Amino acid sequence: MAAARYEYKVEEIRERLIGGTTSGGKPEKVRGDDARNGWQLTAITAVEVTGRIGPGGVDGVLATFERPVG
Repeated sequence: MAAARYEYKVEEIRERLIGGTTSGGKPEKVRGDDARNGWQLTAITAVEVTGRIGPGGVDGVLATFERPVG
C-alpha cells in the first residue's frame, strides 16, 4: 500500500502592511476559502515578517495548509 502524498502551502495573514494586529475575521475567511478547495489547516505560527516595508517588521501569522495529491 502506497503512502499518502500531500501538497502544502503557506499563507501570510496580516491586517495591514505596516503595524497593527490581525483580527479573528481575516484568518477565518482564509481558512474557509481554502477548505472549500480541499486544503486542511495544519499549523498557525505567529511571526514578525521583515524586509517587506523598510527595515522594520510587521506582525502577522503564517497558516500552513495541506491536501492530498491525486
